Amino acid sequence: MDLGIKGRTAIVNAASKGLGRACAFSLAREGVRLTISARGEEALQATAAAIRAETGAEVTAVVADVGTEAGRAAVLAACPAPDILVNNCGGPKPGNFRDWTREDWIAAIDSNMLSAIELIKATIDPMIDRRFGRIVNITSSAVKAPIAILGLSNGARAGLTGFVAGIARQVAEHNVTINNLLPGVFDTDRVRGPLRAIAAQQGKTEDELLTAAFGQIPARRLGVPYEFGEACAFLCGAHAGFIVGQNVLMDGGQTNSTL
Repeated sequence: MDLGIKGRTAIVNAASKGLGRACAFSLAREGVRLTISARGEEALQATAAAIRAETGAEVTAVVADVGTEAGRAAVLAACPAPDILVNNCGGPKPGNFRDWTREDWIAAIDSNMLSAIELIKATIDPMIDRRFGRIVNITSSAVKAPIAILGLSNGARAGLTGFVAGIARQVAEHNVTINNLLPGVFDTDRVRGPLRAIAAQQGKTEDELLTAAFGQIPARRLGVPYEFGEACAFLCGAHAGFIVGQNVLMDGGQTNSTL
């Protein structure tokens, strides 16, 4: 399917690895001109080069932490009026809520709630003027089924979800959509790294832990970043204008809910 976005411009944040990288690749395959950001320069430049080599897309790489005002300014300087915005930011640390300080909460809210809201605020009016805009926020399946040790993430991402539910309905008439894409467990470094550490601690192999994890997922596998990227690209496409303010869950059926 031609998604009808060839020649459009997009910002994709936290795009050097994992799900952000997959989203950037999928948009590039559709002929979108990209500005990608991440905090680590080496991985970001490698991703930009790989996207250019595979797709021929125009890619601008910006080393920035979009959880900070300076980082957002750097990304917007490179692409001040994107047609497509993919908000993505690494999740805060897990733990026991009794141990978290006010500073921990503010850091989580800055990264996983306010960063997306500020980027939406900076880009949405030009989208309205052009009568085309697609905003996708990569959040978490924990928005639907909160995970106790991820309380910082649960709270910050739920705040973003509530904000999007209100604002998305205000801009839909202008062919500007805002939706959230909620990943479950995907085969990324973010998942594999802790898995290896846990396996070493428990004296088990990584494959043993994966087998146990599969038992919790009806699809009996981890998600593949490519399929996440393709779902993101569809939500960013010209044919997705009637999908408004939704929380699209991609977790292999792990969350058992009718909503």
